[in-house]
Amino acid sequence: MPKTILYLFFLITVSSCGSVKYYIVRHAEKETASTGTTMNTPDDPPLSAAGRVRAIELREVLKNRGVQYIFSTNTVRTISTAQPLEELQGRTKIETYNTRDSLDYFINKIRAIQKGNVLIVGHSNTVDDIVNKLAGEIKVPEDLPDSEYDNLYIVTKKGSRFRFENKTYGTPTN
Repeated sequence: MPKTILYLFFLITVSSCGSVKYYIVRHAEKETASTGTTMNTPDDPPLSAAGRVRAIELREVLKNRGVQYIFSTNTVRTISTAQPLEELQGRTKIETYNTRDSLDYFINKIRAIQKGNVLIVGHSNTVDDIVNKLAGEIKVPEDLPDSEYDNLYIVTKKGSRFRFENKTYGTPTN
């Protein structure tokens, strides 16, 4: 009988230590004005053709990864990066966030998620802050270069521990 109780305790402990994966990416490639042309929305450009392809590549990488939450800043390029995954799943809606208000508030909100994985789409100057706050230590030392769009940062929360991985996806940008 004591072995049975110990086994049950082990099962309960293991099952209560579920993990959550946070997939953090920069928005895909954005449209830029050609020499001698202007854009209608220079502060909020749409994705370029390469960016639209990358957004689909992101969907393909994450489609079977249990993403139940999608967070994006309220810009055309970040929302458009997350949209293919949202449309594929049909049930997961993109929730916008604003790191200028309070990055700590946002991090606490997503750290409170206990079940289901999370996609976070940010910018070259916010992805490092999000990854580092989630991981609890410096993993991405500085803002991303303007030319990098293929990083896929994964922070896995298991119990109270966090693990970091740096991968790439889609067409290499370097």
